[in-house]
Amino acid sequence: MTTNTTPQPAAGQKLPTNQVVPLMTALLVAVFAFQLNASMLAPALATMETELNATTSQIGMTQTAFFTAAALFALFMPRWGDLIGRRKVLVGMMVVTVIGSVVAALATNVTMLFIGRVIQGVSGPTVALTSVMLRQAVREEKQFAFLVGILTSVNGGIAGVDALLGGWLTSAFGFRSLFWVIGAAALIAVFAVRYGVPETKSSELQPMDWKGVVTLVVAVGTILTALNEAGALAAANWFMVIILLVIGAVALVVFWRAEKASTHPLMSTDLLSQRRTWALLLTTTLTMTGVFAVMNGLVPNLAQDDVAGPGLSAGVVSWWTLTPYALAGLIMGPVSGWLAGRVGYKIILQIGIAGAALSVFLGLVVVDHPTRGMLLLMSVLAGITYAGMGNIMLGSLGVVLAPKHNQGYLPGLNGGAFNLGAGLSFTVVFAVFSALDGSYRAGMIAGAVLLACAFAASFLIPKPETVPDTLAAEDLAARA
Repeated sequence: MTTNTTPQPAAGQKLPTNQVVPLMTALLVAVFAFQLNASMLAPALATMETELNATTSQIGMTQTAFFTAAALFALFMPRWGDLIGRRKVLVGMMVVTVIGSVVAALATNVTMLFIGRVIQGVSGPTVALTSVMLRQAVREEKQFAFLVGILTSVNGGIAGVDALLGGWLTSAFGFRSLFWVIGAAALIAVFAVRYGVPETKSSELQPMDWKGVVTLVVAVGTILTALNEAGALAAANWFMVIILLVIGAVALVVFWRAEKASTHPLMSTDLLSQRRTWALLLTTTLTMTGVFAVMNGLVPNLAQDDVAGPGLSAGVVSWWTLTPYALAGLIMGPVSGWLAGRVGYKIILQIGIAGAALSVFLGLVVVDHPTRGMLLLMSVLAGITYAGMGNIMLGSLGVVLAPKHNQGYLPGLNGGAFNLGAGLSFTVVFAVFSALDGSYRAGMIAGAVLLACAFAASFLIPKPETVPDTLAAEDLAARA
């Protein structure tokens, strides 16, 4: 057994402000670098299509490639950080992101852009890994809850500024300027993390289970690809969807058996079968399935609908829907973290999911009265409850429920659940929407029902301090 390279603070110990500032600055720079990858490019997609002589579908595939790669790297990179050093892995991720950004910036065709986006996808586990690193440095529960609220609130978008900046840069300097900016942000993160964050490892070191990594990546990768294809509905290749789902199911069986037989598993079957794992993953998947396509698909589509909605132009629709949604989440994130440190993560999560369900139910009223003001109200309410509460708490619970000796496994799996839910959301919600002749009302009802199921599932999640091998339980014991 090997101890951390940097001594871990004592249980329940509050981190001094003069240490909090450089730590949070370094971690936030890394999160910014990832978030720019995720949301800055939306206004530039049409320009990429023109300048690279590509189709809309081809450019869309480069975006899908990034998010799929990000989801797959998130499955195992946090655990690798446990074993070889979390700072080392995060610095490496940022270096690779710089390389991917350069490749994308120099792209002369869509294939080169695709490769660059896949390379950038290594930044996918950034939020999960930085949250684990924050947990190692901050052992006082109230302080950690507040700080992780700040850290993860950025993951929903930097108040829409990232997209606005992306649009301005594209207009002024072309789409390649975005990748140079992303690369510069990742390069700054390399040095900020290297010199601003202490190195930590798991208290129990073992070889990395690469066999488990390969089978899990194949399983999740094929399932995500199947869901992306199924999202095309009538235009989907359903034979390919079925084949991919079968391959994914077989890979999951192989993964389970490999983990059961391994002396150093990526994640033991005992951990996988515990309620803290499957209940959290179920809640995350259901929540994302219920809310993601509604807020990122139905609401913007309704806003731009000339018949059923107010017929807003593409240039202003974000100001009434996505930007206020992201801004409300960014403001509410630290507040919900502060509240979670005092009343518990689970309670704030349940308030957030219930509020998100109410915001989607409000969508039924919005469908009948689709004014700009009603769209704004729904977006702000969903931003406060889901983006600022539910999303923050789901990510935080992945960190605080993980065992001390394997901090990376649950944040990694939970990241996969977020992506799985997002893919399922567009498949399920839009399937209902299309099946009922483009009924926004039916799509909203489907989302609300799924969120009600997520709310019910949340009661199965244990409180972190009640699970004996968590840092939260250790901190509680120290205070007793």
